[in-house]
Amino acid sequence: MEFFQSCASLDFRINSTDEDWIYQEEPHTARRKEILRKYPEIKKLMGYDPSIAYIVTAEVIVQLFMCWLLQGANWSSIFILAYCLGGVLNHSLGSAIHEIGHNLAFGHARPWANRLLSIWCNIPIIVPMAISYKKYHADHHKYLGEENQDVDIPTRLEGYLFRHPITKVLWLLIHPAIHGIRPFYKSPKPLTAWEMINSAIQMTFNLIILKYLGVKSIVYLLSGTLFGLGFHPLAGHFISEHYLFNKGQATHSYYGPLNFILFNVGYHIEHHDFPYIPYHKLPEVKRIAAEYYDQPYHTSWLKVLWDFIFNKDMGPHSRGVGYLKDEKHMLLLSKNGHFLKKES
Repeated sequence: MEFFQSCASLDFRINSTDEDWIYQEEPHTARRKEILRKYPEIKKLMGYDPSIAYIVTAEVIVQLFMCWLLQGANWSSIFILAYCLGGVLNHSLGSAIHEIGHNLAFGHARPWANRLLSIWCNIPIIVPMAISYKKYHADHHKYLGEENQDVDIPTRLEGYLFRHPITKVLWLLIHPAIHGIRPFYKSPKPLTAWEMINSAIQMTFNLIILKYLGVKSIVYLLSGTLFGLGFHPLAGHFISEHYLFNKGQATHSYYGPLNFILFNVGYHIEHHDFPYIPYHKLPEVKRIAAEYYDQPYHTSWLKVLWDFIFNKDMGPHSRGVGYLKDEKHMLLLSKNGHFLKKES
């Protein structure tokens, strides 16, 4: 389990030599093996749950109803509702795409059904991303902390440019675009047929909405995506998961009420330990193997955003990468404190 506590920041990585670093495996591999040896009953939690299809269908229908309702609304109402409602629902659908991307809706035997459901979730988001997200997210799990292949890690240019509170707010505002585009230039992969299907369906839907419900409906949906995945309380989870709020810890969980909206994405250590356990069973993983989740954790994504903006040690440059060799690791940890709660 040494690698789970052996990450350093992107900034530290930039300012050290390659000889100081090793990368042998992603940090949850050893944890997973050890936990399963001690608690083999966790295997019974693995599987899939089609009931998520009913939840996301309800969310898509609500968004389509809002498109109809807002045809004649004034612009201020559209943007307020886009932030307060559309952003919440579109971010929830984005989290559902994450869940479905692990084949947790219909299982590994029916990948086509999972892909179609994720495309259905994508409809109100306006930008076609469901299939591309799955493709690149697989590398995030397989190479967590590897600077070039884990595309969730900001680029070195991001780490350099966005260090002042004002520029960090700007980074959060444009985060949906950065997060969406980064994989395609950092670790590009060939376009797949499913991605083309995703794009064709999405563009067809966009044209239908534009023709029959008007431009205000498109603006409402697109603004909801940009708001919800940008400078928004729910977007705190992007920062809370793998930024180094606590020593060298590779992943952090969030235990708070907003997990209900985002399909338990806050149970992030649990998810990376067992990515093939459905979202609603992740708290059971924590209950069974409690000592493995006795780690510093977050309770507020708003506080995460506050610390990210105003703590000089936080920013895109504080994203965890791994791993420092032992002597460098001990030197780093001796200089770092932690800012999170730890369960007792």
